[in-house]
Amino acid sequence: MTSMTLDRAATAPVAGTTRIADDKAMLRAAADLTRELSQPKPAIYWADLVASAMVGYGALAVAVTASSTAVVVLAGIVAMLGLYRAMSFIHEVSHMKHGSVPHFRLGWNLLVGIPMLIPSFMYEGVHNLHHAKTRYGTVEDPEYLPLALMKPWTLPLFIVVSALAPVALLFRYAILSPLSVVVPSLRRAIVERYSALAINPQFRRRAPEGAAAIYWNRIEAAASIWAIALVAMVATGVIPLRAFGIAMLIASAVAVINQVRTLVAHLWENEGEPMSVTAQYLDTVNVPPPSLLPALWAPVGLRYHALHHLLPSVPYHALGEAHRRLTAILEAESPYHEASYPGLPGLVWKIGRSTMGRR
Repeated sequence: MTSMTLDRAATAPVAGTTRIADDKAMLRAAADLTRELSQPKPAIYWADLVASAMVGYGALAVAVTASSTAVVVLAGIVAMLGLYRAMSFIHEVSHMKHGSVPHFRLGWNLLVGIPMLIPSFMYEGVHNLHHAKTRYGTVEDPEYLPLALMKPWTLPLFIVVSALAPVALLFRYAILSPLSVVVPSLRRAIVERYSALAINPQFRRRAPEGAAAIYWNRIEAAASIWAIALVAMVATGVIPLRAFGIAMLIASAVAVINQVRTLVAHLWENEGEPMSVTAQYLDTVNVPPPSLLPALWAPVGLRYHALHHLLPSVPYHALGEAHRRLTAILEAESPYHEASYPGLPGLVWKIGRSTMGRR
């Protein structure tokens, strides 16, 4: 869903990584050392997705039925982490050639996308724009805001507003989708503004065409039917209000942790100028081992976000090996090492300190 508009600080942009030339040695090494890592392994994808979904939904069932507050909280945390990992596969779906892992997109939509009301079309055709070399960090990038150059209050707002995502998604699919069938102007607005997992409020999505439009309509219809059924079951008491409230809180927690990850996924120091590939890399973040917690808050390869921007075709399960190879061969002076950070607190402090200087 598109976020609300965040005001930019009335100060000059930071030069930061904007005018950095490409480091050809790093780019060449990244391409040469990882060629054979680009093939996804279907067994890993399916096992990981199914296991994550089973843990998430199983813990969710415990959380909504338990009478003990301690059990509800513990199961809720496990459910949040499991569902968050399962939902994070939407990132892989948006990058993969679907024939390389047959039926995975459909399986993900049935297991996660439709039940959690984030069908794959909300990221497919959107996320690839973020990776376009001429769009990254510009007003045409749906996943970029110069957060480091904005006013301090925008950061907590950026996080807090994400907690409303489950309610917004339920409204979008239970109410707006059916209405848009008979109101063409509403349909245009929904497609342009409420059908993308984007943070740039200026982004407007183009309507899908051909096979993409057919697939979109089918998956959206399924998500809409599920959303309407969910509302009806809560309204008629089939799903107790307490259970529904707990489930929504867990879904909100998933949205918040993902928004926190988004907050530290980039340095957000570009204010609209085109950037070199190396500059884009340095504006992005790796949180590699030995840190352990990123495996939870940046799952499915997202801890190697900067490396992913260098090698977007490498599947998540191979990014660790790619990072080890590049770390071993590139000299200490290589900009490759500059995108690695030890953990979440330092990254939050870094962007917070940047905004505090722009009151």
